[in-house]
Amino acid sequence: MKRIRVMSIFGTRPEAIKMAPVLLALEKDPHCEPVHVATGQHREMLDQVLQLFQIKPHVDLNIMKANQTLYGITRDALEGLEKVFAEHKPDIVLAQGDTTTAFVSGLAAFYSKIAVGHVEAGLRTGDIYDPFPEEMNRRLLSQLTDLHFAPTQAAGDNLTREGFGRERILVTGNTVTDALLSIAAGLPAGLPADLPHIAPDKKMILVETHRRENLGQPMQEICMALRTLVNVFTNCEIVFSVHKNPKVREVVFPALQGVERVHLIEPVEYTTLIRLMRASTLILTDSGGIQEEAPSLGKPVLVLRKTTERPEGVHAGVAKLVGTDQGVIVSEASRLLSDPGAYRAMSQVASPYGDGRAAERIVAAIRHRFGHDAHRPRDFSPDLAVTS
Repeated sequence: MKRIRVMSIFGTRPEAIKMAPVLLALEKDPHCEPVHVATGQHREMLDQVLQLFQIKPHVDLNIMKANQTLYGITRDALEGLEKVFAEHKPDIVLAQGDTTTAFVSGLAAFYSKIAVGHVEAGLRTGDIYDPFPEEMNRRLLSQLTDLHFAPTQAAGDNLTREGFGRERILVTGNTVTDALLSIAAGLPAGLPADLPHIAPDKKMILVETHRRENLGQPMQEICMALRTLVNVFTNCEIVFSVHKNPKVREVVFPALQGVERVHLIEPVEYTTLIRLMRASTLILTDSGGIQEEAPSLGKPVLVLRKTTERPEGVHAGVAKLVGTDQGVIVSEASRLLSDPGAYRAMSQVASPYGDGRAAERIVAAIRHRFGHDAHRPRDFSPDLAVTS
């Protein structure tokens, strides 16, 4: 039978991390002819991940521009993909997650009457503006998708409730667990020498926040909460990975630069991020990927958002929604830093998000869709026992 030409499209660092296990699995599969396309929606941070996983895009649209807007990203990606599809004629396009790159990939594939597979399908908050534009991106992409690769049963149930046929939905586990487990196993203990030295008797709070809805006043609230925490807990140090977005930096640096025991660092490579998470006592973030990764490392997560499309961690007790109110952040972090029982309850080394075989299931489902396998793979079923 003819090999299946599978075009995988990604543009940001989180997309690349989560697509990397799929890309590597496609490259090994004799039934598939992979074509990797980078839009370059992000540049430097994307390139770090491609180098880590030794992935070389066959096409790089390189659309990133200074002060780019959602309008510009959408226009440039759509026009670029029209030409790429005409040249490579894929049988199926894979898009990941909820970025503008992901939505536009599905839209362009629809215009070209090409099948779409959505990796990490079915996540929902119920509020189209939270997160913005991600919630609407993934809802629109679902309408364009032929194969929905839901990371969890809850995500699959969301799609079923929206009327998508169960035969088009496969619960795969999250590919981020595949990536995390494969990389973490080979990393040394401790932190790299070029990062701030954290004494063994200190507790480290890792912070990463960047979402659009947290820009401005919410970011100010977060920063004030961090100042309070290091003042109250003198045995704590904060490592804040400051996103490249100028709107993040224009708040964070004036508020926290020079504050004792607060270390502001540039965004780090994925391997260093894993080592930071592993060395931390507690993580404060609005990142979706970190919400999924931290439970596999036994690290409690306080989610700096009002909503989350990843409720499994909250339900399992390893994550908690705290929003951006200064008082709430301080209260919840203080509880974990001062109450050993509360900390133990949230630091179980387990994850509801995957078993490290999500990419394997996705590729098997593609083979089945195009008639290379008689049976579709089984759905992932979590046992809450995945550890690094």
